[in-house]
Amino acid sequence: MKSAFDKIAAGLGDAIAHANGETGRARVAAPIDVAAIRKRTGKTQDQFARAYHLPLGTVRDWEQSRSQPDAPARVLLALIKAEPAIIEQLVQRA
Repeated sequence: MKSAFDKIAAGLGDAIAHANGETGRARVAAPIDVAAIRKRTGKTQDQFARAYHLPLGTVRDWEQSRSQPDAPARVLLALIKAEPAIIEQLVQRA
């Protein structure tokens, strides 16, 4: 069984390999076009943020590629892309 140190060292090795251009050792999520998803809803950034209970600054950062959505946000965005009105209703009830 690997120790915590061994696991951390292996992860660091994978990160270094990825930074050096090796593609087989790391899993990188595909970019998500948040602006396109928002535009499909017909909402401004502010309206989109309020409708789905997201911080406006976060929506702006995603759209301007200053940051990427984490895994739970990616799920929410995929749901919004598929069914924006239904997801908005569900979020407003929560």
